[in-house]
Amino acid sequence: MEPTDKSLMDAHCRGDSAAFATVLRRHGPSVFAALVRLTGDRSMAEDLLQETFARAHEKARTLRTEHVRAWLLRIATHLAMDSFRRKRRLQVVSLSATCGDGENCPEFSATLADPRVGEPSASMELEEKRKRVRRAIDALPPKQRTTLVLSYYQQLSYSEVAVVLGCSAGTVKTQMFRALKSLAQLLPSPTGGDL
Repeated sequence: MEPTDKSLMDAHCRGDSAAFATVLRRHGPSVFAALVRLTGDRSMAEDLLQETFARAHEKARTLRTEHVRAWLLRIATHLAMDSFRRKRRLQVVSLSATCGDGENCPEFSATLADPRVGEPSASMELEEKRKRVRRAIDALPPKQRTTLVLSYYQQLSYSEVAVVLGCSAGTVKTQMFRALKSLAQLLPSPTGGDL
């Protein structure tokens, strides 16, 4: 039986450096993917990933939750938001950015599924639909975009997103509702044949 994340962090606090390395291997790729999605910049995401794990190393003794991945995502999200504030402008989030393993992160494929994908005109049409979805998500306010990225791309539950963002699950639901409502306004209606 593999040790839990919490037991690994406890072992790290007792001086077991291999335990922290295991946590890094387990959660580094997903934290990096979230940072790429939030910043739209692989280089910035790499820097923020290093800072995230440095903070986690420093703050390991303050960990009070069993949800280590959510705790790491919370640190990463706060660092990304601080970086946005320092720049005084928000970077555009690229939904076609690559994840930590070098592969493309998942798109909104269920929304964009098209039975005619094999046809050249259908492929072009599908790519144009993806671009419209990307632009619409790029246009969301930071809190809504962050909620959407954590919930959809990181597949966190609303309660886990709440832990990451340091708010209530109700606030997460509200932000998600607003994000989806904004997307519905920004994107053409499916009845019009666009999506």
